[in-house]
Amino acid sequence: MIRTLTRLLLRTRALTLSLPKGQGKSPRDEQGFTLTELMVVLFILGLLTTIVLINVLPSQDKAMVTKARADIATLEQAMEMYRLDNLTYPAAADGVMALRTAPASLADPSRYRSGGYVRDIPNDPWGRPYQLDVPGRDGAPFAIYSLGADGAPGGTEDNADIYGGSN
Repeated sequence: MIRTLTRLLLRTRALTLSLPKGQGKSPRDEQGFTLTELMVVLFILGLLTTIVLINVLPSQDKAMVTKARADIATLEQAMEMYRLDNLTYPAAADGVMALRTAPASLADPSRYRSGGYVRDIPNDPWGRPYQLDVPGRDGAPFAIYSLGADGAPGGTEDNADIYGGSN
């Protein structure tokens, strides 16, 4: 659509410039596009941008939730490795950082894996740290979750808390 409009504008401009001297041309015609031509192009670009944004923004929200679920699944696997090595889950006060560095409350620090259980503790897609509850909800031994887009407990839709699949 933009190509067609651009070709049309260039053809119109070429026809005007190819006329013999003195016929249909004034010094103003050789200065470039008219204000009307520019306004039409800007309007069309704005309309196309609006259409793209309306279709892309909901996908971004879904992608952020999907990323949070993937991060949580990775952290849950690291928690299980921590439990296998240390015979217990980290305390809620130690948080998910216990997967990166040995917590001070660890009963036998020699059992803690050298280098930790994850390379890096990611923040959720909204830039906040993931939360850890020990014990977790519904009788689970732990729960790792994100507070969602609003950063507050609870919420609905985009603002809902995001838990992993196994808890």
